[in-house]
Parts: sequence; structure tokens; C-alpha cells
Amino acid sequence: MNYSAEKNNKVYIMGEIVSDAVFSHEVYGEGFYEFFVRVMRLSGQADILPITVSERLIQGCALERGSAICALGQFRSYNKLENGKSRLMLTVFVREILTEIPGKNPNSILLSGYICKPPVYRTTPFNREIADILVAVNRAYNKSDYIPCIAWGRNARFVKNLSVGDKVAISGRIQSREYQKRLSETDVKTMTVKLDSYVSVSDVKTEKVKDICESALEKAGLKDAYTMDGETSGGGELVYVFSAKTDDKKLAEVKTAVESALETALPALLADPPPTAASLRALSCT
Repeated sequence: MNYSAEKNNKVYIMGEIVSDAVFSHEVYGEGFYEFFVRVMRLSGQADILPITVSERLIQGCALERGSAICALGQFRSYNKLENGKSRLMLTVFVREILTEIPGKNPNSILLSGYICKPPVYRTTPFNREIADILVAVNRAYNKSDYIPCIAWGRNARFVKNLSVGDKVAISGRIQSREYQKRLSETDVKTMTVKLDSYVSVSDVKTEKVKDICESALEKAGLKDAYTMDGETSGGGELVYVFSAKTDDKKLAEVKTAVESALETALPALLADPPPTAASLRALSCT
């Protein structure tokens, strides 16, 4: 089967192997192995993705811990029994290991499938719109993969009106960091970046702004001190949520660092014309 001809489930990843390959299972005499790959973002943060690959593909390949890998495949699901309960597991199933590394996004996924549960739409305590959907993606031999997806902002408003059985096409990335819910605004502090004050909002530009912000947060020593409560596609805001115990002085320093990073990077990367001094004050901390 020609993998390049398959359109409904395509994954491209490029990263560093961060675990040893361990035997997973065997199908018709063919062994499969699992390991994890670190895929870097522009911010310096990483997504750690589970990989499944056939022994047939790794023969003669030096896929050792610390080595680079560039692969095409599919995002697949399976059920695993843990403590008497069935748990949905997700993995990148490698179909082709590339010897030449193309210049493209190191983490991308394209899906075409069907809504198989009613979308769950809600607003967070900070009025960010979010929708959870479960997409059934068909593959060969009458099998299907069930992929949970999250939409933000205007995408969330769109998918909330979809019905079970509706066909959707999705593009995005595989993200390993878990979204953490917050019950109220009183137990957290937030930093909000208003995207449309810096750029004409698009998915690509939103991602670049987010990477700039995350890089500044990492340099300030707060790499693991926040969660994302909003990542809107066309909605206009990024919201970084910190513990209520976060020092106000430290948060103010982070705000200054993020503003400085955006002021330095955006004229070259995104803004046309460059942002004004007034627009650079469009970042707030509460």
C-alpha cells in the first residue's frame, strides 16, 4: 500500500529518541517496538510522543537513545486494560522512516473522519471557549482509530454545532502537555497576551507568538510553573495561568520579559507594519 496516497490520517514528526525501544507486540509474525521521541518547539519546550514501529522498518537503522528520527505515519488508538478499566491509548504508528529531512513543521497531523460523540462545548473560568470532540478515523481492514481533539476559540464555536456522523477535516499538532482545569480565578494568577494587538491573527502567527512567550517564560525560570487556559485560533488571546502563590514581583518581571521578547521578535517575524508602543502594552497580569 502506498502510504503517500492515504489522506485521512497523516502524521509527520522529526525529533530525538529519548527512550530505549522495547518490544510491544507481534502481528502475524511481525514484531513491533515502542519508544518515545522528543519533538522540540521554537520556544525550546518539547512534546514527548509515543512511537510504535515495525521491526521491518528499523532493521539497519541506528535508532538509539539520543539519535534523530524523521518519520511519516498515522495517529492510532487502542484500548489498554489498567486496574480493571479500559483506557484509550494513542501512539504514532510509523509507516515510513525518512533518510532526508524535509524543511517543514516537525510536528504536524492531518485527519479526516467522523464525529462519533456529541461535542462538549464550554467556557473556562476565564471565558475561553473550548470544545472536546472525538473523531473516528477509518483505516484499512475495516478498522477505525478514535482520536480525541481540542478546539479553541472560533473553532470551538464551529464544532459545537456538529452532530454525530458529521465528517470533519482537521489539521494541528500532537501535544503531550496536559491541560489542567482551574475552578476559579481566586486560586490563580494569569497573564494574558492579546494577539490582535500584535499581529493579524492566523494559526501560524498564533503559534509563533506562543513560542516567543514560552521561551521568555522559560528564561525567567517559570518553564513548568504555568498552564495554558486559552490558545485561541482566531480568537485573539493567549492566557498563561500561574499558581496564586506565584510572587507578584516575579510575575511582573515575567511580563516585562515577554513584552521585551515580543517587541524584539515580532517586527522581523510577524508585524507589518511593526507594532506601536501602545500595542506593546496590550499584555496584562492579574
